[in-house]
Amino acid sequence: MKNKLKSIVLLAVVYLNGLVAQTYEYPFRNPDLPLDVRVQDIISRLTLEEKVQLMKHAAPAIPRLGIPAYNWWNEALHGVARTKEKVTVFPQAIGMAATFDTEALQLMGDMTSSEGRALFNEDLKAGKTGSIYRGLTYWTPNINIFRDPRWGRGQECYGEDPYLTGKMGTAIVRGLEGSDSHYLKAVACAKHYAVHSGPEGNRHYFDARTSLYDLWDTYLPAFRELVMKAKVHGVMCAYNRLEGQPCCGHNELLQDILRNQWKFDGYVTSDCWAVKDFAHHHKTHSNDIDAVADAVLKGTDLECGDLYQKLQQGVQQGIISEKDINVSLARLFKIQFKLGMYDPADRVPYATIGREVIECDAHKAHAYKMAQESMVLLKNNKNILPLNASKIKRIALIGPNMDNGSTLLANYFGVPSEIITPYKSLKKRFGNTIQIDTLTGVGIVQKLEGAPSFAQVAAQAKKADIIIFVGGISADYEGEAGDAGAAGYGGFASGDRTTMKLPSVQTELMKELKKTGRPLILVNMSGSVMSFDWESRNADAILQAWYGGQAAGDAITDVLFGDYNPAGRMPLTTYMNDEDLPDFEDYSMANRTYRYFKGDVRYPFGYGLSYTTFAYQPLSNASVVKTGESIQVTTTVTNTGKRDGDEVVQLYVSHPQNGNTRVPLRALKGFKRIHLNKGESQTVTFTLSPEELALVDDKGNLVQKEGPVELYIGGGQPYKSEGSFGELKIEGEQYVVY
Repeated sequence: MKNKLKSIVLLAVVYLNGLVAQTYEYPFRNPDLPLDVRVQDIISRLTLEEKVQLMKHAAPAIPRLGIPAYNWWNEALHGVARTKEKVTVFPQAIGMAATFDTEALQLMGDMTSSEGRALFNEDLKAGKTGSIYRGLTYWTPNINIFRDPRWGRGQECYGEDPYLTGKMGTAIVRGLEGSDSHYLKAVACAKHYAVHSGPEGNRHYFDARTSLYDLWDTYLPAFRELVMKAKVHGVMCAYNRLEGQPCCGHNELLQDILRNQWKFDGYVTSDCWAVKDFAHHHKTHSNDIDAVADAVLKGTDLECGDLYQKLQQGVQQGIISEKDINVSLARLFKIQFKLGMYDPADRVPYATIGREVIECDAHKAHAYKMAQESMVLLKNNKNILPLNASKIKRIALIGPNMDNGSTLLANYFGVPSEIITPYKSLKKRFGNTIQIDTLTGVGIVQKLEGAPSFAQVAAQAKKADIIIFVGGISADYEGEAGDAGAAGYGGFASGDRTTMKLPSVQTELMKELKKTGRPLILVNMSGSVMSFDWESRNADAILQAWYGGQAAGDAITDVLFGDYNPAGRMPLTTYMNDEDLPDFEDYSMANRTYRYFKGDVRYPFGYGLSYTTFAYQPLSNASVVKTGESIQVTTTVTNTGKRDGDEVVQLYVSHPQNGNTRVPLRALKGFKRIHLNKGESQTVTFTLSPEELALVDDKGNLVQKEGPVELYIGGGQPYKSEGSFGELKIEGEQYVVY
């Protein structure tokens, strides 16, 4: 009886303000303790053998401590990828870049992490942790600069411009990681750090060489933006070397810049099996033990691969210490704690997200909206578009991508319950009122065995009122080395392209179709640009449709028939021909992208047509700004046409005189997508910070100096759109931004 009374008294003591004190088997399980205390406690309980195993992407469970197995490798480039579940699939990243819509991209990231959380929560409840492509650490976004349109993986990026890439990358990071002050919804990862954009075929031993100017002016700004402003929690280092050092063992990139200058406190993962390249391909290290030790000492915390167990031998040989290993391990555990993996579910705000969000109506509607916004109308001869359905009795729908669902999914993709191709969309919408003749006619790169001749296809197409040719390529031909399995055909090499031309067999067929005299509309699907030499002169309309995700077909139909007014903009420059391009392996930015290319182009960066027109009032801004200060620039945009529509307002800055410092011809420093009804006006204001008014010097410093600045605001670049010019003078002592 006495013992029973003692127990009652003991229980009463732990009551405080109606709350019962919780006891935990280990301090690291206590969510009320400081994060660093929890991290150090869990590390202190591990053996060296356990520690090095936990630094690999397929981290095993440690049952004696209740540490679950966890696979760090997951993908979410344009929706949750590679899972066996049906999920929502948005347009490929390059298509989302064409929207110039950061708000839509952030919402897409939020929806993606909701679907991923639902799957993770389900696994956690079932005790099935550790499966690949089921974790919450997404190795996205890819913010490498699409410096050359031949790079197969460029489709995963947000275009050729560092400013656009940084803003779009920031949007998806914030969407994926959530807004809770304590817990992360998921973890984004900025990749591939840093100077990486092809070639795919020799990426495991390629040494990228670039000037300090290009490094800081082009290749690093987006990473800096995501680390210092978006506060991304993951970074992936690249396969290649930079100036002789492997990027995953690069002291300047990983320690000096990332950790010391930018104060990055997240985790760094290697690209998959990149550490193996140190000794086996780069030949910078004598063996794998030296390689793994150096990778960790330089700052690569996690290995995607199967070598980090050799760190134990590195400790035994004295080339790395257990203390060094603890530094990286602490960064990994901080990520897991911030995801709530060791906390009660009722503490984690995202733990209740369930299966009902996967492919919900709101997510499907947003995939549809982003597909619409991504469409870029490149040509519209005599305003042949939009088509009038009431005047069309018969359509000839031709081309290899007219009903190819896999093309719409691009690479690093999930699979939705329904994929709407152009054929399915047209059939659903007009099947009872318009006769739709489907004639594949040709494969992506070759003629179809046993198929009708081009002359026969054209003869059939001539019976129609209009010809819609849905061509382009697919991720089977451009993409990551090893994934683009059909790359053995002419024009492609290990996932990269060797020419910007549309596959010649498609152009040959269109030449026959042109002879029919029927209007010819080209819908092009690709993750990069085509030079469109013949097509730009002969097709009546060209619509760049990218790889548009699950709803691409409906978005294409909407644009063709005027149910949606296109406003996508090119995130890439369309050059005239292959001869305009420097050598693919040359990483100098001289004569590359709209910022430095001095020749004529077919369709410039930022370009896209609309079914309405817009007018810009003169810029309203102060004429002088002091170094180190910001300034606002304002204009009013009016829809002067007969249709409602979106306009992508773009602000470009150029420095006509700046001594001997290299300067871009012009550079995007602001953009905003707005919707205007016909006759409606809207005032748009941009704030130009010292960072946006500064230039990189030859030593890599971002410096603001005295001198004139030219401003332009319009729906594209100055020479291809109607807009407003302005001038600004910077005065004051030289100001170093960083």
